[in-house]
Amino acid sequence: MAKNTKNDILDTAEYLFSQQGFTQTSMREITARAGVNLASVNYHFGSKKNLIQAVFKRYFDHLMPHIDTCLKDLEPKKGAAGVEHLLYTLTPPMLELNVVSEQGTATFVKLLGRGYNETQGHLRRFIMSHYGTTIRSLVNAIQLCLPHVPEEELFWRLHFAIGSFVFSMASSQALTEIVESDFQKHVDIAEVISHLIPFVAQGVAGN
Repeated sequence: MAKNTKNDILDTAEYLFSQQGFTQTSMREITARAGVNLASVNYHFGSKKNLIQAVFKRYFDHLMPHIDTCLKDLEPKKGAAGVEHLLYTLTPPMLELNVVSEQGTATFVKLLGRGYNETQGHLRRFIMSHYGTTIRSLVNAIQLCLPHVPEEELFWRLHFAIGSFVFSMASSQALTEIVESDFQKHVDIAEVISHLIPFVAQGVAGN
């Protein structure tokens, strides 16, 4: 029973955070929608910050081992082609987030976007503390593709690339509806990613 209650709280918090943001979502809304009392939330998570981190943990715990495997097996290539190859390699792990929850890939990216927009500093500390090794390995892999790009410049390019990725993925439903209306073609989130990767790769490479 306790495990179900914990999952109910996580599912509810995830939905509200992705739709409204972290700041705009109150603990009262979460408890009311989940059908639990505040004591239950405090028992399982202790605080709103811990609850936010727990929502992300479900996704990162599934995603990061797959990214580690991809990076271990990666054959490095130079330039924009290398960055593009790397990003395509990471696509299957991103799509597999749908096993965490329905529409998991889009939800995860929405949550990331909320974290960026609302300056949740504790999230960055949590992510780097628990998953920093994988993140640094990913950045190093990109640096190997672009050895001529200074570290500070690469920081800016990656920041802007993440922004493009988060915006496009978070609005993927709207994009698919526009494509269906304007071009009479059905596309899924995998196709959105396939169009996004070459654009992002060129931006990161600076071509």
